[in-house]
Amino acid sequence: MNARSEILSRIRSAIADAPTPETIPRDYHRQSASEPGNVEFFARAVDDYRARVHRADQNTITGIVTGLIDEDARVVLPPGMPDTWRPRRDVVVDGEPGVLSTPELDAFDAVVTGCTLGIATTGTIVLDGGQGQGRRALTLVPDHHICIVRTDQIVDTVPQAFQALDPTRPLTFVSGPSATSDIELERVEGVHGPRNLDVIILGA
Repeated sequence: MNARSEILSRIRSAIADAPTPETIPRDYHRQSASEPGNVEFFARAVDDYRARVHRADQNTITGIVTGLIDEDARVVLPPGMPDTWRPRRDVVVDGEPGVLSTPELDAFDAVVTGCTLGIATTGTIVLDGGQGQGRRALTLVPDHHICIVRTDQIVDTVPQAFQALDPTRPLTFVSGPSATSDIELERVEGVHGPRNLDVIILGA
């Protein structure tokens, strides 16, 4: 008997009389939302994370996005963003003509994106790199992220979100501005991503 077999034999002997593990219930509420989730709950949860929450409709969305960006700010957008979401500022679109490097992204003040869905119970926004969202670096490097969430993209729970998400996509979960705490529990923002997060909830 080699060393590996000896170790495995001892483990089997040690756990031979162990009680049968209890079955953990997995009856989460997984059903996909057939209607928008709780928009008000989502707004409160996002606000709790120190993100700024705004409301817009199709008539006001352009003005609200524009008003969140200084006139002299450098703005980058993902490809495929709807024209009505584009701020009335000078913008650069990632990938047109070439994909921006990380140092180039770092020179931008703000990024405007859409998302895949929002989760009401946690105030989390999920991006999957699709049209109007861009690649992960695009949303993590500029210091100001403006994210537009349509009300029909909001689900109530995390299991509902995972039921709706495509696990083969590069998923990015955003819950408020990037923040961490040091050993003295002093909050430090902007360590791993944008220090400023504006979430625009877009209704009909």
